[in-house]
Amino acid sequence: METLKQGPVANQEDLQRALRKRGFKVGQATLSRDIHDLNLSKTAAGYAMPQGEGGAGLALPPVHRLVREFVLDVRPAQNLLVVKTIIGSAQPVAAALDEQEWEEVLGTIAGDDAILIVCPDKDAARKVAVRIEEMLG
Repeated sequence: METLKQGPVANQEDLQRALRKRGFKVGQATLSRDIHDLNLSKTAAGYAMPQGEGGAGLALPPVHRLVREFVLDVRPAQNLLVVKTIIGSAQPVAAALDEQEWEEVLGTIAGDDAILIVCPDKDAARKVAVRIEEMLG
């Protein structure tokens, strides 16, 4: 998508406006599906195209910055953590958390506004929750 090759677009509304200028009329629901289908990433700067082969190589901002900007709450549930984010931000936050390769994290699953972090036990989940809460300030 030519618009995104010039740099990130701040939000869906700006992306929709840019597409309209190029003669494409798309609704919000269609745009959301297209964002998913194109594997666009939501970064602190906005929506961006994946770089490199297969979409790999898109540099993420530091994890502490993403957590501070987008995470709303961390909720422990036994060996699991549910991390609530602002809408559209769970995937980049989860990717940044995954990059940390914390030994207490077995894996993450990200939706649109929530991340499920799976830990081996309650103690590991508690340690991860403390780390994330410390990043929140």
